[in-house]
Amino acid sequence: MRLNIYHETHYRFGEAAEHSTQYLRLTPRPDSCQHVCHWQLSTPGKVRSWTDGFGNFAHISVQDGKHDEVAVIVRGEVETLDTAGIVPPDDGLPPLMFLRETRLTAVNEPLRALAEPFRERIEDEGAIAALHAVMMKLMDVIEYRSGHTDADSTAAEALDHGYGVCQDLAHIFIACCRCLGIPARYVSGYLFDDGNTIGSVASHAWAEAYIDDLGWISFDPTNGISATESYVRLAVALDYDGASPIRGVRRGGGMEDMTVRIEVVNE
Repeated sequence: MRLNIYHETHYRFGEAAEHSTQYLRLTPRPDSCQHVCHWQLSTPGKVRSWTDGFGNFAHISVQDGKHDEVAVIVRGEVETLDTAGIVPPDDGLPPLMFLRETRLTAVNEPLRALAEPFRERIEDEGAIAALHAVMMKLMDVIEYRSGHTDADSTAAEALDHGYGVCQDLAHIFIACCRCLGIPARYVSGYLFDDGNTIGSVASHAWAEAYIDDLGWISFDPTNGISATESYVRLAVALDYDGASPIRGVRRGGGMEDMTVRIEVVNE
């Protein structure tokens, strides 16, 4: 599938800012399930690129001098392949790194109680079948509801509320995996809406769990499926904090208004 992607994030400030810095993970990873045909990032200020510790393509954009808005625009074309949601074992850091608990995926007693019943299923049916069951369980117990959680919401908080968005569902799934001793990581990216998807289509988040002798297997607990050719991977990390597409700081500027426009089109 050839997907054309346009993603614009526009910040407007109530008064002039003196300095702003944007950390960007908005360039798709080249891997076995996707090929970047062409990709362009544009934003004011000086831009420097690097590869972060998780192997993600990243940029930092710095704008000095008085300014009352910042626009970040990416556009390009990605050819995707359906690999049954499997990424090879050598994709990124060693799997055991992804057993580490983070602020957003910390396991409390309710999360442990959610995960523990699947430990026996891992022994009886295998890890893949058990994790698919975990994914379907999350669809039952967590209602997709936008506007009620934010980037700082933890897996424990979302489970307690009983609702959240794709980011929250991914964090809960990751916490369950780590509780069961299975390495798992957060994935940010884009999702083409084929008419059957749930949640924040276009911009999306899901999880990948590591299965010995097979590799990283994707699980999208928002939609109850593994990734298909409709998915484009931007970044992987321990949680949202390490894979967020845009994160910024500024000096001055007063109140901020942000608008986002994303289009993912199958050509």
